[in-house]
Amino acid sequence: MRWTDVETLGREGLIEVWVEVIGTPPPKKMSQGFMRSILAYDLQAREYGDLKPGALKRIKNAGHDGHRSTNRERGALKPGGRLIRDWNGVSHIVEVTEAGFVWQGQTHRSLSAIARAITGTRWSGPRFFGL
Repeated sequence: MRWTDVETLGREGLIEVWVEVIGTPPPKKMSQGFMRSILAYDLQAREYGDLKPGALKRIKNAGHDGHRSTNRERGALKPGGRLIRDWNGVSHIVEVTEAGFVWQGQTHRSLSAIARAITGTRWSGPRFFGL
């Protein structure tokens, strides 16, 4: 499948391709648009090659002037937002909701609990997710 083909797929088709490409079922409440974006990126990376580590680092550091913003400056996470973290070759997607954070179909009250479940060790959740 080419990355351009995901635009025409319905939900069932997206889930089928997701399992084939990502290796696990997508979170149950993930929107079709978000699934398309992730699949298109992954398929493009496979077809054309992913960004080089140096380019990824430059993107991550773009606009960083050495000043770390505070939580107040960054603002609170808003429901509907998503956090994506790659860990040991697996992309973990967390959705921000009114009730907390949804990861793998389960709602958690803190990002730290999710980071601990992913890594098996204690982490600051915001730090783990790059906030």
